[in-house]
Amino acid sequence: MADTMQFDLVSPERNLLSAQASTVAIPGSEGDLTVGPGHEPTITTLRPGILKVETDKGAEEFVVTGGFVEIGDGVTVLAEKAVPHADMDQATYEALVSEAEATYRQIKEATNNEPGPVDEAAKLLMDMVAIGGHIGLDPKQPNF
Repeated sequence: MADTMQFDLVSPERNLLSAQASTVAIPGSEGDLTVGPGHEPTITTLRPGILKVETDKGAEEFVVTGGFVEIGDGVTVLAEKAVPHADMDQATYEALVSEAEATYRQIKEATNNEPGPVDEAAKLLMDMVAIGGHIGLDPKQPNF
């Protein structure tokens, strides 16, 4: 079995990383998982969180807002939005939270506060708020 696997992280804006990785820690919507070479093939969705990739150059972290992950011989992450942790500042973080808050309000209004879609939008918003604490930024508390 190989010690590394191909890892690719792409977002609609750009290709963020393509490298050989020994492990990838993924914030999955059904729970966090760590993938290494030889992992069983899987497709899962991302929740907002920190994606951590171990390469021969060390650990690289990215803030992701959602998307999909395909695990096969390697790992491919198709992120809705992804920002390198090193590039994440307070203003960028607050913009992501504000966008999630606007989405929540739109869904709440469009569905007449129907529990399923509104609950999902509220969960997304709270996950975005929680990221701030994980990366050392001041979490902006949403106004529900």
